[in-house]
Amino acid sequence: MDITDDVAKKPAREGPYHHGDLRNALVSASAQLAEIGGPAAVTVRAAARAVGVTATAAYRHFNGHEELLAAVREQAEEALFEALDGAMKNVPAQADPTATAIARLATAGRAYIEYAERERGLFRTAFCGADVDVHKEVLEDPIFHLIGTGIDALVAAGFMDPRQRPGAEFTAWAAVHGLASLIVDGPLADAEPADREAAIDHAVATVLRGFATGTRAEPYRSTDPHIALPA
Repeated sequence: MDITDDVAKKPAREGPYHHGDLRNALVSASAQLAEIGGPAAVTVRAAARAVGVTATAAYRHFNGHEELLAAVREQAEEALFEALDGAMKNVPAQADPTATAIARLATAGRAYIEYAERERGLFRTAFCGADVDVHKEVLEDPIFHLIGTGIDALVAAGFMDPRQRPGAEFTAWAAVHGLASLIVDGPLADAEPADREAAIDHAVATVLRGFATGTRAEPYRSTDPHIALPA
């Protein structure tokens, strides 16, 4: 069965769509297609079928597949950002600011991987290729800035030496994104849950131990055994 069948079962709509409504509807329908089949499932014709309009009507809002995919990609990135941001905000402040900073960054790392595993199609879509200035796009990415905020908190708490701070976002992001990719499309895709959980724990712990270079890092002992610092 075509992966669009679950989404595109509506008859062609006879009445005209409002311009803004149709564009948003096409993006939303395409996001649903991406949930099922990833970026390869996002096409203008499939989105038109899902919404119930003709392809001609859909092409009035998107010049082609790449333009529609870019809009869906942006929506997928926003969904990932919201998952991370929400997870960090749900971590309560503790009496020790160092413990709070560690817990929030660790939680964000875990939330990243769990989102990728839960929303595999959208995760693939969020990072599918695009004809853009990749370096500039990364530096302006909300997820990049969110990770940076978490690392800044480690520095402010004395857990991380400020001399180590430049570029640390890439280290943290690479670790969680790499593991997420192994789980979504790599050798961990069929791994037992316990093995995936151990891999997630180890990845988060390794990043935190690597960042533990500040004046308040060595004496700190986390209450979470998975992210405890070495003696």
